[in-house]
Amino acid sequence: MKARIVVTLKTGVLDPQGKAIEAALKSFGIEEVSGVRQGKVFDLEVASENREQAEATLKAACEKLLANTVVENYTVEIA
Repeated sequence: MKARIVVTLKTGVLDPQGKAIEAALKSFGIEEVSGVRQGKVFDLEVASENREQAEATLKAACEKLLANTVVENYTVEIA
């Protein structure tokens, strides 16, 4: 099974990298972009018996390693 995990900062958490990206875009003349927030994307393959088991495995991976749940949210998409 193929899966994608998207990790983003929680609302209200400062995002200095997002601000730097926004400033860089403006320096390239791209003025229409604002509110940039950066994140991480993980594409994985999961060997599981069923979708529910795969989702539980991926959530455990997020909770233990892929996301800092104090300041980040994550979503799991299974294809």
